[in-house]
Amino acid sequence: MGNTSDDERGFFPQKPIQPLAKAKAKSSEEKPHYLGHRDRLRERFASAGPDALPDYELLELLLFRLIPRADTKPAAKALLARFGTLAEVLGAPLGLLQEVKGIGPAVALDLKIVAATAQRMARGEVRGREILSSWTQLLDYCRSAMAFEEREQFRILFLDKKNALIADEVQQVGTVDHTPVYPREVIKRALDLSATAIILVHNHPSGDPTPSRADIEMTKEIVDAAKRLGIAVHDHIIIGRKGHSSMKGLLLI
Repeated sequence: MGNTSDDERGFFPQKPIQPLAKAKAKSSEEKPHYLGHRDRLRERFASAGPDALPDYELLELLLFRLIPRADTKPAAKALLARFGTLAEVLGAPLGLLQEVKGIGPAVALDLKIVAATAQRMARGEVRGREILSSWTQLLDYCRSAMAFEEREQFRILFLDKKNALIADEVQQVGTVDHTPVYPREVIKRALDLSATAIILVHNHPSGDPTPSRADIEMTKEIVDAAKRLGIAVHDHIIIGRKGHSSMKGLLLI
């Protein structure tokens, strides 16, 4: 068969055995860099609270759970660069979220679940409470529910005689710049619910909450019809991405 030294060891040389200490050191060096960053960020959140973290770091913390084995800082910064604010990230449609690098269908859906949870919490802050004394919470809820919708929605808040919320309903969904509203249907629904007052709310997907001429005329029609039946229209709020306007505050009703 030839020289005995020409055995398999000559063709498959053995890798030198590394000392145990060196092997452990190498293993430590290969630990993903982002793991230490995650621990430090969690510690900052726990010790200093959420206000100590900028939006991108708070979003990182959320993405830790959704993307367990990757550096989430690039994805967090990419989301904010695309949409602007944390609220706009959570309000963005599924399809647009998935256009951001690092955000797949599952992560996009999880972000929408977080958004829905936040909306439910905001609604809980106003349900059953005297709305006119909880105005800030009401605006927060309306903003979370409507500010980032791609189409106009016309929402009605129905109140009882103590101005507590009876029901919150989206009556119509329209296009990017128009929603058909029928005063007769608004009043009929208020009577069905035995509401004594209502607050009208709709969004402007353009972002500008300034009421249009059509908004003003439609509101006056509803106010006139409601007044004849003893139903008060407390306000018509228009929600935009950067703020809101109140027709009552603008002395339009």
